[in-house]
Amino acid sequence: MEKKIGEIKNELKAACESELPVFVKTYENDARSGVQALVAKAKKGIDAYEKEKLRTESMKKYEREYASCGYICGIDEVGRGPLAGPVVAGAVILPADCQILYLNDSKQLSEKKREELYDVIMKEAVAVGIGYASHERIDEINILQATYEAMRQAIGNLGVRPGVLLNDAVTIPGVDIRQVPIIKGDAKSVSIAAASIVAKVTRDRLMVAYDKTYPAYHFADNKGYGAAVHIEALKAHGASPIHRKSFIKNFIEESSGVD
Repeated sequence: MEKKIGEIKNELKAACESELPVFVKTYENDARSGVQALVAKAKKGIDAYEKEKLRTESMKKYEREYASCGYICGIDEVGRGPLAGPVVAGAVILPADCQILYLNDSKQLSEKKREELYDVIMKEAVAVGIGYASHERIDEINILQATYEAMRQAIGNLGVRPGVLLNDAVTIPGVDIRQVPIIKGDAKSVSIAAASIVAKVTRDRLMVAYDKTYPAYHFADNKGYGAAVHIEALKAHGASPIHRKSFIKNFIEESSGVD
């Protein structure tokens, strides 16, 4: 009995990317226009999938170059610019045969895609380390030094020792592991991209949690960055306990803040 077009549509919707060629082969001779439209959509999906595989392979250039060094660890941070909350660093060691697709600079990915990739990375990575530098620490030693501190902490939390670090643009002082700084590394290396995603999701989740405690600042939406609604709240309410005092001097006078 011939399948209804609605059933075939649901079949396509449920198919993962690797199953699309089978879908095309199954229905390419069905003359119904609705089915042919679904076949055309599947073919576009196949093309996009193949392009993504090529893009991901191109992002393994540094991983291939330093393959003889042992474990390769990507390092990245999130949160240098916000007015509130910590800076968070991620350190990720992916397996040598990593097949995870869509890894990219976390800022180029949707929130949904970041969350999906975070779960895959945490499942498949050889090791993941996360480091934090609090708003107090940022005020105490400045954002750059606090970022380095968070990165060192992330490396220390890996559980295994890397042979080489692929860093997004920086060289981390006080680390006795070979380092390779890569400009825009989160878009050029799968390891750095994975670290970027882990750091971003970790920090975003933390700021969403802070939003429940300090709702006036809309941290769930702005993640502590200087959005207009955030700055307005600063001027109206003063600083919260998680604001970086060294970052908000231009927005408010000395204030006791909110509880």
